[in-house]
Amino acid sequence: MARQRIHDVAAEPLARIYLPLAAWVDAHKKNGPFVLGVNGAQGSGKSTLCEFLTLILNRGYGYRVAGFSIDDIYKTRAERERLAREVHPLLVTRGVPGSHDVGLGLATLDRLTHGSPGTPVALPAFDKAIDDRRPEPAWLRVRAPVDIVIFEGWCVGCLPQSTDELAVPVNALEAEEDADGCWRDYVNEQLRGPYAELFGRLDRLVMLRVPDMECVYRWRSLQERKLATQVRENRSPSHRLMDEAALRRFIMHYERLTRHMLEEMPARADITLFLDENHRFAHVTVNR
Repeated sequence: MARQRIHDVAAEPLARIYLPLAAWVDAHKKNGPFVLGVNGAQGSGKSTLCEFLTLILNRGYGYRVAGFSIDDIYKTRAERERLAREVHPLLVTRGVPGSHDVGLGLATLDRLTHGSPGTPVALPAFDKAIDDRRPEPAWLRVRAPVDIVIFEGWCVGCLPQSTDELAVPVNALEAEEDADGCWRDYVNEQLRGPYAELFGRLDRLVMLRVPDMECVYRWRSLQERKLATQVRENRSPSHRLMDEAALRRFIMHYERLTRHMLEEMPARADITLFLDENHRFAHVTVNR
């Protein structure tokens, strides 16, 4: 069940965004399973949107809905450390294409949409506080098949860049730690290959568009503070938390593709929800 409840959200976004979006999904769902992609930069509010959408589609329309995040199919810490040794040191950091287990994502989508009736499907789960995948016994299980899968993530639906776009570093991280472009070339090839197959499973794509990269940092910083509060409450000293400098460097890993998507995705996403600097919905565009 979604953690959010209808009375927890202001009436204005509920009436103007969440309910119409659920009606739009219902109108576009044909016979058979439907996979909705939700794209949005870090801190944009993807999880909240997906929770309300799940709740409305389930309670209001009677659909069986399941969802998971591309963050939940990150490779394990050990797998990323191996990539860092064999391909490029920057691949130890979770986030960019190449740091996810695409096969796990594809298999999860297949089991959710085409599994034998009543078969339990385990939804992958990643613990960002310890920077590693949770053990499989701790994964949530749902019954297959479901009517609608909501697949969300910061790079869901992302397209590769051109060779010319890759040539110039976008920040200090790329200039100093990827001077020859090896890391960003590898990431781009992942988008051309396995990620294209994964994103090809989407029936429709919704984008939450943030105003700029500074908002990404500010909103992601808020998430980190909330995580720090949870860690203190749970008294777990083993958790990995970031200070401001570490967070700035972390977000540099995401910057290139975030800027790329902010520029090109609104023209092709089925729906784009534009956010203002106060994290409110400013306006909506629909591509027909």
